[in-house]
Amino acid sequence: MENLTTIFIGVTAVAVLLQAGLLLGMYLAMRKTSTRLESLAEEVKTKALPAIDSAQALLNDIRPKLEVIAENLSVATSTVRGQLERVDATVNDVVDRARLQVIRADDLLNRTLDKVEETSEIVHKTVVSPVRQVSGLVRGVTAGIEFLIGRRGRANGRSRDVRRPVPQDEMFI
Repeated sequence: MENLTTIFIGVTAVAVLLQAGLLLGMYLAMRKTSTRLESLAEEVKTKALPAIDSAQALLNDIRPKLEVIAENLSVATSTVRGQLERVDATVNDVVDRARLQVIRADDLLNRTLDKVEETSEIVHKTVVSPVRQVSGLVRGVTAGIEFLIGRRGRANGRSRDVRRPVPQDEMFI
C-alpha cells in the first residue's frame, strides 16, 4: 500500500504541476491580450474621439434648426388639416346642392311627363273621339246617298257594279 500512496502522490504532483503550467500559460496569454487591448483602446481613442467630438458639435449646431423644422412642420400640418376640413365642407355642400338639383330636375321631369299624358288624354277625349264620331256619321250619310244614287241609276237603266271601298279609319293618332 505504501507503493500506491507514492504513486498517488506522484500523479497528484504531476497534475498540480500541469495545472500550474496551464495557469501560467493563461496568465501570459491574458497579459498579451491585455496589452493588445490597451493599444487598441488608445488607437480607438485617438481616432474615434475626434470623430465623436465633431459629431457632437454638429448635433449641437443642427438641434436648433431641427427644432425650427419640427415646429414649422407642425404649423404646416395644422394649416393643411384646417384647409382640408374647409375643402371637405365645401365638397359636401356642393354634393348636397347637386343632389337637391337632381331631385328637383327629376320632379320637374315627372310633372312634365304627367302633364303630357294628361294633355294627350284630353286631346284624345275632346278631339279624336268627336272626329271619329263625325267621320262615322259622314260615312253613314255617304253610304246612304250612294245607295240612293245607285238605285236611281239602276232605275234609269244604268248599272253600277263598280263600288269604291270606303276607308275604315281616316284618321290615325
